[in-house]
Amino acid sequence: MAHFPPTKLPQPPEPETGTINAILDRGAQFEGKLTFEGTVRIAGRFKGEIFTNDVLVISEGAEVEAQIDAAVVIISGTVIGNIFAREKVVAHPPAVIKGTVTTPSLRIDEGVVFEGSTSMPRDN
Repeated sequence: MAHFPPTKLPQPPEPETGTINAILDRGAQFEGKLTFEGTVRIAGRFKGEIFTNDVLVISEGAEVEAQIDAAVVIISGTVIGNIFAREKVVAHPPAVIKGTVTTPSLRIDEGVVFEGSTSMPRDN
């Protein structure tokens, strides 16, 4: 009888920040206030408020209409609303951002649509 080693299933790539603690996946919808620790990835639809001292990842295909207050926000989906990030905001195509972004570090890659304004305060 032949013995085969266990097969490893392919895993989705990790965000720039490490392990994902929770996912609101494609096809899921949530409305309300989301508060969390660690890294959360949204790939579905979310409407409301998001607060964390950690990392929010908005994946391609996600639709987020929210006021966001986080340490780090990584965007590849659509965000309508104001973003306040204490560390940084990174936007990868095909991201669409409509609103005000306030953060000390902002990276918008070529191919991202940004309609709004930005404020980049510096710590002295």
